Amino acid sequence: MNIVVCIKQVPDTTEVKLDPKTGTLIRDGVPSIINPDDKAGLEAALRIKDKNGSHVTVLTMGPPQADLALREALAMGADRAILLTDRAFAGADTWATSSALAGALKKIDCDLIIAGRQAIDGDTAQVGPQIAEHLNIPSVAYVEEIEAYDKSIVVKRSFEDGYQMIKVQTPCLITALKELNESRYMNVQGIFEAFEGDKVEIWSVNDIEVDPNNLGLKGSPTKVKKSFTKGAKTAGKLFDVSPQEAAQIIVDKLQEKYLI
Repeated sequence: MNIVVCIKQVPDTTEVKLDPKTGTLIRDGVPSIINPDDKAGLEAALRIKDKNGSHVTVLTMGPPQADLALREALAMGADRAILLTDRAFAGADTWATSSALAGALKKIDCDLIIAGRQAIDGDTAQVGPQIAEHLNIPSVAYVEEIEAYDKSIVVKRSFEDGYQMIKVQTPCLITALKELNESRYMNVQGIFEAFEGDKVEIWSVNDIEVDPNNLGLKGSPTKVKKSFTKGAKTAGKLFDVSPQEAAQIIVDKLQEKYLI
């Protein structure tokens, strides 16, 4: 089985702050990591490889420094790494990002595509399913367990109130939850091999099959106007009243805020 894992290098959100004037992320001095959901997806692919001898490719779209995330994936055990980088991709929203990644995936022989549920710097959970739509293949989101067979996979899909077991024919795409597994560490030999020479393939817009009108800022139908931190809540009030009086208090407050 040929598996492609889509990963993203993201700022460690535990150390991210917003510029109060511009409303944009302050990235200077903030360490970058592989998105946690993506890393769980990579570990799932590597476990399938350990069991079935699959070939694992990691793919990312980003600036040149995203090379480090790909080399980390190679050090963990991935077989091939591709960095999709070009000024034409700058300013991409989820639609433009998924268009570019799908264009690259059309050039790669793969049976299973694994993406993280969502990136911690955006939390949209849109790119994985959008890739599947571009490629016209089935997809399953919120995967918590996976078992791979010759031409199919069986996954456990998580819901708020339960689970769903689904069998899917390949080629297909899944999005992984970080609860899927505990990622392995890089081994010493893997680190030396991953950080030697030109281990990462660099692809530009000319190397993929995609309509250039669907790329970058120009191909992005959504725009972020402003980012801001959530304000602190004011202290609440406690009422020791009957259910009928409580209902009336709620109605009064909603009317006060013109919500009803």
